[in-house]
Parts: sequence; C-alpha cells; structure tokens
Amino acid sequence: MNARKLLIVGAALAAALSGASASAAPPNPILYLTSQEYYSAGGKNWVRHRYDVFNKDQYPADMFAAAPSLPPCGLNTNSSRSWVDFFDGRTGKRLYGFCALGSPQNLGQIWFATEEGTIPPSYVYIEITDRQTNTKYKSNLADTSM
Repeated sequence: MNARKLLIVGAALAAALSGASASAAPPNPILYLTSQEYYSAGGKNWVRHRYDVFNKDQYPADMFAAAPSLPPCGLNTNSSRSWVDFFDGRTGKRLYGFCALGSPQNLGQIWFATEEGTIPPSYVYIEITDRQTNTKYKSNLADTSM
C-alpha cells in the first residue's frame, strides 16, 4: 500500500474509532483497493477491481449469517443477513453487490468489474446493509486505480 493510501486508511480509521465504545454498533467500513485482475468472460475482457475492508474484524459474525427469514436474493433463500453494495463515488449509482457473504472475513474479497478499456469511476464506496436491523454502514471513498 502506498503512502497516500495509508494516509487515507489512517484518517478513515481515526474517524471510525473516535468515540467508539465496547457496546457501540459496528463502525463504518474502511474500504481500500488491493489489486486489479484481468479476465475474460462472456466473450469480453474485464478488469476486476478487488477491495478489502480494513476493519472487517470489528463486525460480528452474526451480521453475515444465513437469514432465511428475510427476503431472498434472487433464488437464494439463504442469503446473508447483511448485503454489501458498491457505488460510484460521484453519482451514487450502484455498481455491484454481494448478498451471500458468510463471514466478516469475506469483506476482504469483495470486488466490482468494468469492461477492459472502460474508465472506472474515480472513487467508489460500499454500503453494508444489515437487513435485520435496517441499518446501513457507509464506507469512505476508495480509489479505483493502483
């Protein structure tokens, strides 16, 4: 991670930890780009922008447990209690989402893809939506380029 990204993560971490208590709700996620992966699918070339959530260990496992009592995600009737969505940092347009992450550790393997040759948004953010409590946790803006 370069110095600029360390500063961004450090500032976001400081903001997330300020005023936190042992019984406090989970903090907002601290999102950062880890890599870009080139691949082909459906006859097209793509770039997968991979991210991690720096403070994923501060989320309880039960937030990501299967929740069959909540509405399904498509045909998945055991989707997780919390869903994670990527958004364009400028327009707020939803880019991609995950509805079956099984644990907070899976927040270290989230991504969205753009077609190769397409300029991605400059920045993205995620929202973790706890569907059981109807609570949203919005991340910082994270770069889309290495």
